[in-house]
This record gives sequence, structure tokens and C-alpha cells, in this order.
Amino acid sequence: MLNQFDLIIFDWDGTLLDSTSVIVSSLQSAADDVDLPQPSAEDARHVIGLGLSDALEYLFPIASSQQVGLLVDRYFHHYSVYGQRVSLFEGVTEVIESLHTKELLLAVATGKGRSELDNAFESSGLGQYFHASRCADETFSKPHPAMILELMEQFDVEPRRALMVGDTTHDLQMAINAKVAGLGVTYGAHPRESLLSLAPLDCVNSIVELNLWFETNV
Repeated sequence: MLNQFDLIIFDWDGTLLDSTSVIVSSLQSAADDVDLPQPSAEDARHVIGLGLSDALEYLFPIASSQQVGLLVDRYFHHYSVYGQRVSLFEGVTEVIESLHTKELLLAVATGKGRSELDNAFESSGLGQYFHASRCADETFSKPHPAMILELMEQFDVEPRRALMVGDTTHDLQMAINAKVAGLGVTYGAHPRESLLSLAPLDCVNSIVELNLWFETNV
């Protein structure tokens, strides 16, 4: 059904940026540096999409405040090293450009901090296409609905006219909490069955499928 949305909100990591493996490796390496038990890849993937403080609290519940501070520093160190090989998923730029030509409102809601997202916007070249964004260090972290609610208020968009696109259950639960539609992508951090358990409009398996979905529905 065409023209059913005015505002499309994207997650960043694992949805537009192919960064899942780098985030996992950075979290594991940070744990090694601070002599804390290394989280499994599954647990590290689970926290992707959360704000970093929430992610670290989930992964390292026994860590002291000093250790958490060290974890943050070491995570950013390793991400800066590993992140040199991170890039957008192939075809993402074309998808965003196509949506932009339809004069839709485009936004990002991410667990990244503001400085991280601004750097990502600049390095990827995608920043010019987004009308607004919200980061975890500016408001409540996912799955709290604040990011979506603030974006809808900014553009005076009703919930029925907004769509959240993401690769994690945190994204889809945030959509549910904000009473907006959700679209899952299965090529990121969380498995298809986990996404489907939250009853999104659909789940797509690739950027090609994502583009086709948009061509049919927006």
C-alpha cells in the first residue's frame, strides 16, 4: 500500500552500517583489557542497539564504576581500530537516496552517542539525507519510546504515519512502545525468529529486499 508513511526512522548499526562484527569484537577486546569475563558473541550481539552504558551494565553486572569507565575507554579504542574496515551495507546509499527523492521525512534513532553518529554521517556521506536524528546520550535508550516520540513531535507526524526500521528486538520493541509500525531486517545483529516474535509489518533479508519493500509500501 503506497503512501502510508510520512516519517521513516532508521537504526544505524546493523541496519545501514555493516558494523555488527566490529562491535562484538570491540566489546570482547575491552573485557580482556579490563580482566573481566569476555561476553559471548551472542550476548554481545544482543546488546547492539542499546546505549553503551546500558549495554555494559547488561554484559558486566559485577563491574565496578572504575572498571566501567575503563571498559568505555577500551571499547572506543578498539572500535576506532577495528572500525577502519566498517562500511555501509552495499546498496544502502541508493535506498536512502530513493526515499529522499520521494520527499519523505528520514531520521535515525541509534544507540550511538552524538559525536559518533555525526562522524558516521560525515564519513558515510549519508548525513545530508536525514532530516533529524536521536542518540542514546541525548534521551532515553532503546527500547524506551522517547527517540521515536521526540521525532514524531518534531515533525508533527501521527504514529500511524511513522515507521521504525531496525535489526534488533530493541528497535522493534521501541516501535511497539511508541505505537508505530516496525520493519525488521535480518542481516544485522538479531536473528529472524527474535524479530518475528515482536510482530513487525515484515522482515527482509537483504538490502535488495529492503529496497523492494519500500518500492511497494512507501
